[in-house]
This record gives sequence, C-alpha cells and structure tokens, in this order.
Amino acid sequence: MYIIGITVFLGALLLGTLLYFLMIMPRMPGRPDTDYFKQWLYAHRGLHDNKSDAPENSMRAFEKAVEAGFGIELDIQLSRDRVPVVFHDFTLKRICGCPGKVSDYTWEELSRFSLCGSGEYIPRLEDVLKMVNGRVPLIVEFKIERFDLSLCREADRLLSAYQGKYCMESFHPLGVLWYRRNRKDIVRGQLSDGFLREGEYSGVLYFLLQNLCFNWLGKPDFIAYNHKYPNILSRRLCHELYKATAAAWTVKSEEELQRARRNFDIFIFDSFLPKTDCGARNALNGASF
Repeated sequence: MYIIGITVFLGALLLGTLLYFLMIMPRMPGRPDTDYFKQWLYAHRGLHDNKSDAPENSMRAFEKAVEAGFGIELDIQLSRDRVPVVFHDFTLKRICGCPGKVSDYTWEELSRFSLCGSGEYIPRLEDVLKMVNGRVPLIVEFKIERFDLSLCREADRLLSAYQGKYCMESFHPLGVLWYRRNRKDIVRGQLSDGFLREGEYSGVLYFLLQNLCFNWLGKPDFIAYNHKYPNILSRRLCHELYKATAAAWTVKSEEELQRARRNFDIFIFDSFLPKTDCGARNALNGASF
C-alpha cells in the first residue's frame, strides 16, 4: 500500500506539473516578430505630468511623446454610447473630479471633462490615432470590466484601419483571447502583477492571474509585468523557457530602467526622461528628435 501511495502521489505531482507548464505557455507556433517593438521606449500614458498642460492620456502628452521620439502606452475603454476613449481609471474622480464611471457618460459628455484641471480633455482613440499617424509605435491597453468584450470589437474597427504599428495588451485574459480568435496577426500581450505581493488583492483568482495561469486562453506573444517582480516563476518561465517577449511596467527612474534591462525586453516608463539613443534611431527612421 505504501508503494502504491507513493506512486499515486508522484503521478499526481507529475500531472500537476505538466498541467502548470501547459497553462502558462504563451503562443508558440506562428508567433509574430516583436523586434520592432523592442527598439523603442514607451511613455506611460504619454509623456505626461499631471501638474502641467500635458496630463496623462491627453493629446498634448501624446504629442510630446511623438516629438521626443518615444513610443506610447495608452489605455482605452468605452463610453456609454460605445465610443472608444482614452482614459485609464474606470472612475472619473481622480483625473476629472467628477462622479461616476466613464461608461456612465456619452462621448459628448466626456469630451467636456477637463483632465487634471488643464486645458486638455478626454480624447477619442480615433483622434489619437489620427494625430500619431504611425510616427511611433503604440501599446494599447484594453480596460475591460467583467465579461463585456465589446471594447475589443469597437476598438478593432478603428485599429484595423490604422496604418501604424501597434500591439494590444490587457489584464483581462478574455480580452487577449478575443484577439487570439479574431486578429491572430496582431501582437497581443498579457498584463500581470505581483498581486498578492502588493497586498491590495487576495484570493484564488489573483493567485492565478499573478502566475499567468490563463495564458492557455489568450496565448499571448508577450508578458507585460510589474518590473518590481522579475523573479515570479511563471514570468521567468515564459521569458526564459518559452522565449516570449517580456515588457516591464512602469519604470520610474534611470536606475530602475538599468535594473529592468536584465530581465525584460520592452520598457514602459514615466516620472523621468530616460537617457536614450532616440536621436540615432530616429535619424535612421527619417524622424526628428
């Protein structure tokens, strides 16, 4: 009986290990090339300062990023009338000082809300795409609540006509799955964090999200992870074993950037201006710095 018990235990351990490796596996066959995206540093929500005339996710912050030769990371969600708008928080209080959620208001109503008391207002994704016009790459984060994936469909209607380089990412595995099913040609990324280590979240769901256990659904091409937690085992296995591209968010100093370079390939920054070779790269690309 003892030998049978040990055999069953080892068999279960082996099966569990195999299932774990299958669950966290990113896209393998048919993975698109991400080298272009690795050539840039990405300004988080644009090159912004919330105490200036260029607050986060504003047209001016995006213009400044383009002018400086940085790629752009931005956040999108839907207004009540299904217009994709660029805004990070689900609620309006922190940035606009208004009650309610973005999804409570129509686009016309949202367009009148000032960002951080500046002369900038909530922009539409459509207007940002027209302004950037392919001059720098975009990392588009899809802000999805619960199980409503209509943002993916509405945003893709605009992005599929865009001539510039972009990739998508989301914390929500079903958003990544939507792109796996509908736009296999687009580079897709799974966002995650050391949720349990941050102390803000708890429970089985956040354990699974922290450890990328939904990768089997979306089969992401890159993993975007909080740069403070490079040694999370699942993140390391995706990068080192499965060779998935690794993106670091959000780097906030030159020192953090240099540390992140040991474990990541793509870097999203804010709160400082990185030392870069943007001038040389943009000269090759025919752009000005």
